[in-house]
Amino acid sequence: MSRFRFCRQENGELSRAVAAWFADQPGRRLVEHEREILCGMVDDLFGYGLLQLGELGTDQDYLGHCPIKHKVTIGLDQSASAGNSIAADAQQLPIASDCMDAVIIAHVLDFSPDPHQVLREVERVLIPEGRVLIVGFNPYSLWGVWRLFGRWRGRVPWCGHFLSYSRLNDWLTLLGFDIERMDVAEFRPPTRSGHFDAFERFARRYWPMLAGVYVIRAVKRVSRVTPLRQQWSRLRVLNPRVVEPSVREIETLGGIKRSA
Repeated sequence: MSRFRFCRQENGELSRAVAAWFADQPGRRLVEHEREILCGMVDDLFGYGLLQLGELGTDQDYLGHCPIKHKVTIGLDQSASAGNSIAADAQQLPIASDCMDAVIIAHVLDFSPDPHQVLREVERVLIPEGRVLIVGFNPYSLWGVWRLFGRWRGRVPWCGHFLSYSRLNDWLTLLGFDIERMDVAEFRPPTRSGHFDAFERFARRYWPMLAGVYVIRAVKRVSRVTPLRQQWSRLRVLNPRVVEPSVREIETLGGIKRSA
């Protein structure tokens, strides 16, 4: 993972620290872009249940166009257990297998001590052909450069993992996912200033791989090939071929001798 010391806060404390950072600049600006991207990625989802790990604000207005009716949010803060939000560990989801049509992972991989285990749990609860949408920080960006400064060690969000797109793609492939869509945002440095709109448009067009965050949508593929037991035809036992012995007559001086 990261060579930096990972976030050492307790679960509830870490969750509150992440929420506080996203409630202020530049986190609030980042959340607005991420919600806008997700809004365009969920409008063609279908099914009965959508699970969101982590939060992108106190409301789910950006999911208003999603056809999936039942939506549940899971976070680490125990005080968040109300309504359709519950407190649980993303590494051990209290959800039955193969029952969710879609899962949104909002920066949970960035702040989980075992992000691969989170993905395994997501794969477990998703139905075949279910969708996962992952929001994460890109280490190869100005945000990743910002993270290298030592004075931010141990502070949210710079203490997180910042998983690269290539590593995440490898993990998803191993778990049987195919990436369908990807979008990116936030090319400007992570400052409170909002004066980089021109640079944002230019970089989005020419350097999409250097965006501060990415949103990936992948589908859970399940092999439908059922191995067939080989059908052996019955062996026909054939009667052995009867070979008629040839008869030769050999003339000898003493008469005719027959031999087979």
